[in-house]
Amino acid sequence: MPVAGDGAPGTIHETSCLADFSDVHVAVVGDLIADHYIYAEPRRLSREAPVIVLRHKGERIGAGGAANVARNLRALRSCVRILGIVGRDEQGGELLRLLGEESVDTHGVHIVDGYQTPTKTRMLAAEPRRNPQQVLRIDREPDLPIEPPVREAIADQLASMANVVDAVIISDYEYGLCDVEIGIAASELSRAGKVVVLDPRCEVKHFTGLTALTPNVDELARFTNTSPDRLGDRRALANAAKALRDSTGCQFLLVTRGNLGMALFGEGLPGDGTVVDAWGTNEITDVCGAGDTAAAVFALALAAKYPATEAMILANIASGIVVLEHGAAVCPAGALAEALTGAPLPVPPSHAMRR
Repeated sequence: MPVAGDGAPGTIHETSCLADFSDVHVAVVGDLIADHYIYAEPRRLSREAPVIVLRHKGERIGAGGAANVARNLRALRSCVRILGIVGRDEQGGELLRLLGEESVDTHGVHIVDGYQTPTKTRMLAAEPRRNPQQVLRIDREPDLPIEPPVREAIADQLASMANVVDAVIISDYEYGLCDVEIGIAASELSRAGKVVVLDPRCEVKHFTGLTALTPNVDELARFTNTSPDRLGDRRALANAAKALRDSTGCQFLLVTRGNLGMALFGEGLPGDGTVVDAWGTNEITDVCGAGDTAAAVFALALAAKYPATEAMILANIASGIVVLEHGAAVCPAGALAEALTGAPLPVPPSHAMRR
């Protein structure tokens, strides 16, 4: 497995120029999700029940899950192909259309009869000229598990990409695709020298020897049988990170910590890790999809030979940019390059331990 950072094209703090990612080829495999947004204005109290009557103003479908990871990669101008499944339904067709519009290669997406494309419907409401707030979410999910032959076919496609991709991102949203078959293919690609990053939700036991995992604090707590409340302590966080790295054999572990920023653990780094404060203002609009952005940018930067700490800084900035937008958003290359000037430096472990 290559050590991230070999041949780095100058560090972020030597130059604010963002690397050209157009020659980096990335495969995304995982759960494609349709984000359905309904916009409304409050009108009055209902006479039927103690609820507010909303007037419908519009709606749209956006790309979530693995599809959002792919969109973030394309926003940074890399070459992207996506593998996964959708149903033969309106939501699945719209996802393929949206990805096609952004020049994501969707030939690896299987259309499966009888499968419900996972759809998250969010109702957002606000008075005119005010920021809409989410008031309700309804999830539509597949009733049946993904059949093993479908998972095997996608794993075979992934394994066949060893000569055409520089990096692989596995986006697990717990819908059953990212199981043992994908785990085996991902581990083989990692051994072949590819950057392979798992953004985990459900299981990590099938994924060994990868370049990096990018869990949030709650996921790290679940994978290590630790209380999430304990992980606010830097020593407890470092211990949980070590336990997960030991069990998975991953090279790096990037832990997203919400408004506390990010923490990075791994090869060549202090045992207590390196942390960076959250980038941007406190005026958060929507955290939806921020983890997708972090995984996409971190993996892309590693594939472009940035050192891991600087890949974390890029991921942190990009995440800070997308949470200022409504819904699952992307961080354009221009916005990321412009923000590099004020990038926060990693916090040395001696300081981090006093937090």
